[in-house]
Amino acid sequence: MGSSRVLRTRRCLRPQRGCSSLFAAVVLVVGLVVAIPASAPATSSMFTTIDGPGAFFTQATGINATGQIVGAFVAPTGFHGFLDTGGVFTLIDVPGADSTLAFRMNDAGQIVGGFSNTTGQHGFLDTGGVFTPVDVPGAFDTSAFGINGIGQIVGSFTTPTGTHGFLYIGGVFTPFDVPGASFTQPFGINDVGQIVGHFRTLTGEHGFLDTGGLFTTIDAPDGFDTQAWGIDEAGQIVGAFTTSVRNPDGYFDIRTHGFLDTGGVFTTIDVPGALLTQAIGINNTGQIVGTFRNETGTHGFLATPTGVPAPSTLLLLGTGLAFGAVWTRIRKRSRPDRHKATFSSRSAPLNHRIGARRPAEPDRTPVPRSFPFGSRRGVVSERDPPDS
Repeated sequence: MGSSRVLRTRRCLRPQRGCSSLFAAVVLVVGLVVAIPASAPATSSMFTTIDGPGAFFTQATGINATGQIVGAFVAPTGFHGFLDTGGVFTLIDVPGADSTLAFRMNDAGQIVGGFSNTTGQHGFLDTGGVFTPVDVPGAFDTSAFGINGIGQIVGSFTTPTGTHGFLYIGGVFTPFDVPGASFTQPFGINDVGQIVGHFRTLTGEHGFLDTGGLFTTIDAPDGFDTQAWGIDEAGQIVGAFTTSVRNPDGYFDIRTHGFLDTGGVFTTIDVPGALLTQAIGINNTGQIVGTFRNETGTHGFLATPTGVPAPSTLLLLGTGLAFGAVWTRIRKRSRPDRHKATFSSRSAPLNHRIGARRPAEPDRTPVPRSFPFGSRRGVVSERDPPDS
């Protein structure tokens, strides 16, 4: 199943210093790297570590214009979603769920994500503490990953034919697949309807940008397994990619890096001291959130450009995310309850056009950032969701 859409390829312009790339996952966020727009002057950013209360694993996945951050953490009490407002953590747990992941939040405060229970894995929409399930009819499982300012939701679902993307508008699910892909998973959507995510073919894993049905492949140079995770209103895209470098002892050092793609120019994002970094969310002020892994574990981060006033509610990004592995481990594959909505489908064309890569201005060379590093652990505010 799929949509009548076109595919073209975009690879990043190779700046003089090169670009780096990495990323992979199905429902996962793997590493984090932070960078400024390639066209911007040299600017420093401050990284703030984000750790959920009592957590041994934390990922930050979304940030809105006011600096509110959503994500998930694992603690002895279980797998919880969270909303971080100025260092105060509000737990997000869908009633009756075994585990909850909050993935994205719009400026109106609506949150989307996924949860698992005895009937399977489902998406959800949280509007002021009222949870509405998001389940594609006929799917084994559904996850909601992105929401824009007008309430349009993107995510993925699984059927016997594979994993597909969906766009949910006004009660109607429209499935789509990147042409030729065996796996399609969208993660972000902006207010003009541009969608980003990743897909898989025989050539590997690639990011994509869907603009009105035109798919553009996103591949970071000098790397493989590129994944696009988030997009802002200006079209800046964040994500992750993987590199492999042979060490002097003959072994390969495989690393995951975050990236910022500004008009086709890639800037690598690596949290200082991190073994893995993944940039997952970006807001319209250039703040980036994600996850990273270091010797102490997996954390979330907030990267705030020092040239941009940081709201008191801002938090710095954490990286590393082997979330896919954790989420897959806890989710159950039973058939979910059906969401009461209509379902439209579009058949994918047998032929598709692969166009030229997207060019970028030659003067938009990525510039390095300095990385002050702080940490913050918030207090917990319990949210009591309705029973139904």
